[in-house]
Amino acid sequence: MRREVLTWADVDRTIDALLPQLRGSFDAMVMITRGGLVPGGLLSEALNIKYLVTAAVRFPEGVTTGKLMAWPEFLQFPEDHLLGGRRTLVVDDVWGSGRTVTAVKSRVEAAGGYPELCVLHYNPGRSLFGKTGPTYYAAITDAHIVYPWEIARPGGLEGVLAGPVPEIN
Repeated sequence: MRREVLTWADVDRTIDALLPQLRGSFDAMVMITRGGLVPGGLLSEALNIKYLVTAAVRFPEGVTTGKLMAWPEFLQFPEDHLLGGRRTLVVDDVWGSGRTVTAVKSRVEAAGGYPELCVLHYNPGRSLFGKTGPTYYAAITDAHIVYPWEIARPGGLEGVLAGPVPEIN
């Protein structure tokens, strides 16, 4: 699969491409961890959405073709009363298979909310949901997208934590 590494400037352009699509106001935003945290934060600032919650979803490890539709495990999800009756923007970085964002959409609907799905990149060729896709997206791609927040840092946190502690005034 082709791989595309994005810069922060590329991310800014994708956010700019999304903003004109996001008409009206949203009552809430659900950011899907981990990929939806950065785009969700940027969009919440631009759209002045202050009611923010997160959803963490995990699918079984080592998924094979026969298990692609396995039931998700919600590691974190807001209580139903927090989403009921709200027009909710559900944000993730990419729609590949669509499993994660679709699972979150279903939970928001079950809570009585009105979800609209937003991703930076949509890969219809990988989607498991036929003609169903995100409500809003900045670009269509067939590449594996690597976002700037996914780039490996030398030494991981050890390199960050090993330095001197800054003095606080």
